[in-house]
Amino acid sequence: MDTGLRQPESGTDGGLGQTPESGTDNGLGQTPDGGADSGPHRPESGTDTGLRGPDGGVASGPRLPRQVRRGTGTGTAKSGPGPHPGGLLQAALGVVAFSLTFPATAWGLEGFGPWSLVAARSALAAVIAGGCLLALRVPLPARAHWAGLAVVGAGVVIGFPLLTTLALRTSTTAHAAVVVGLLPLTTAAFSALRVGTRPSRTFWVAALAGAAAVIAFTVQQSGGALTGADAYLFGALLICAAGYTEGGRLAGVMPGWQVIGWALVLCLPLSLPGALLALSYEPVHPTVHAVLGVLWVAAGSQFLGLVVWYRGMAAVGIPRASQLQLAQPLLTLVWSVLLLGEHLTPAAPLTAAAVLVCIAVTQRARV
Repeated sequence: MDTGLRQPESGTDGGLGQTPESGTDNGLGQTPDGGADSGPHRPESGTDTGLRGPDGGVASGPRLPRQVRRGTGTGTAKSGPGPHPGGLLQAALGVVAFSLTFPATAWGLEGFGPWSLVAARSALAAVIAGGCLLALRVPLPARAHWAGLAVVGAGVVIGFPLLTTLALRTSTTAHAAVVVGLLPLTTAAFSALRVGTRPSRTFWVAALAGAAAVIAFTVQQSGGALTGADAYLFGALLICAAGYTEGGRLAGVMPGWQVIGWALVLCLPLSLPGALLALSYEPVHPTVHAVLGVLWVAAGSQFLGLVVWYRGMAAVGIPRASQLQLAQPLLTLVWSVLLLGEHLTPAAPLTAAAVLVCIAVTQRARV
């Protein structure tokens, strides 16, 4: 029976069934020939709405931002660096792990020689890191990253542990904390040279003030006397700052745990034979303290601590993350009291308050 309606010639009805030829609008607007429009109007700008055009084809035009298409964002790019609570937390956890390094090293020296301790910690950490890389089938880094990984390995896997361990043979943990007191400032300076960051004047003033407070406190703790270990400590300061800076840069292009993981594996051909050789020459007395000290500096300081540290540096930036280390000497002194029986002076709370103020300023300053 003829109802007065015609079938659409294109075969596409826009999901409305049979399309009226004319007269009835259905609230969708008239087509150019006066008939009823069978679907929403095609945007004049050509933006892809995901709808079919009148000819059955997909409407052409520029694609929407991925965040909008997935419904996970507004398509607005970040306007600049803002607070990163997660990054700050990870960097802070790294500082806590590092603050235990000197007391754990002092424990380790109770039963191992300095060369055995350094080589063993690097070899054990490399085994842990290598196992994680193999288990997760992580591909090899790009060739362009190997030079940077070598700097990380030389700085934080071999150089800093070796030089500070040699210094701790004759230096107290309080005196060795001078290195950590200067490390944030040195790392920020290396970052300015290597990565091109340009912190504000407020940042540098707060960083210098915090470093001065830490140096004054740690020197006062050690009686103001400088020892032959200072050469080791200042050498460790420079090489570690270079390793931190390069690791923070690489953590921006690859996961932080892979940065330290591959750096440890890269040093394994040196650390493993070195450990076997040193253990055969230096006396070993594996007490409970000595074993726990080696295990912590290997798994905690050398691997897990650096994993969260590099992730935090990648999130908040090298200069800002480095200033969290102003608190590390004070934490180290707390651990030295609890674990080694050393004594603190009444100046500790005042220095802690001054350092916390400097940290707060650096975290809010423009970087």
